[in-house]
Amino acid sequence: MSIPAFELMTALRSGQSTSPRLTWYGPDAERVELSGRVLDNWVAKTSNLLQDELDAEPGTRLRLALPAHWKSVVLALAAWQLGMEVVLDAAEAELLATAEPGPAAAEGAFDAVLAVALPALAMRWLGELPSGVVDYAAEVRSHGDFFMPHVDPEAGRRAVQGAAGDAYSHAELLQGFAAPAKASPAESAESGERLLVRAADGLESVLAQSLGAWQRDGSVVLVHPDVAVTDRLLSDERVSRS
Repeated sequence: MSIPAFELMTALRSGQSTSPRLTWYGPDAERVELSGRVLDNWVAKTSNLLQDELDAEPGTRLRLALPAHWKSVVLALAAWQLGMEVVLDAAEAELLATAEPGPAAAEGAFDAVLAVALPALAMRWLGELPSGVVDYAAEVRSHGDFFMPHVDPEAGRRAVQGAAGDAYSHAELLQGFAAPAKASPAESAESGERLLVRAADGLESVLAQSLGAWQRDGSVVLVHPDVAVTDRLLSDERVSRS
């Protein structure tokens, strides 16, 4: 059975696939731009890593202990199209994705731990990792660019466990969790919008805003808290909503 996240990725890689869909501004002058096709490739590779290397399946819980970042967005999309549950609070989970994989991360609280290096050009984790921790940057590139689940996901399974305890099923991901357009009463929701999203709002808000923009055939400009949102940035990125 197809679920909204799988359908969303299909739409992003097919309709205007070379247009920007996710642009990241990070510290140290980082700028990463992912077209629909490239975003889908990253998500597919990540889904394949989760499924084939970490034995994830529909219903498996992934705790995203990460800041709002383009890689955490990719991990969430990958988990959702596989039919997994993304955990954004301290609830129990089988898998952990973290940018701080200290020794405690490998002490048995999780079936597997992904260490996620956040610098844009990181090809691997710099330094030693605890035994059993998987290096996301080093491993993800070896996986396939196309994803097919081994087990059909179910729309009724939980997709999101929010930080405040709110929960949404996969069926509710785009019509419940995703943020609606912030339109005035006299203004209709804009299709193809270029939405400014601030990482300082937190990962849950970033995911909800991004899903909302993409389901309206829009794109996202995600900005790290240390990056100033200037008039030039807004103009250069042709931001239509902020």
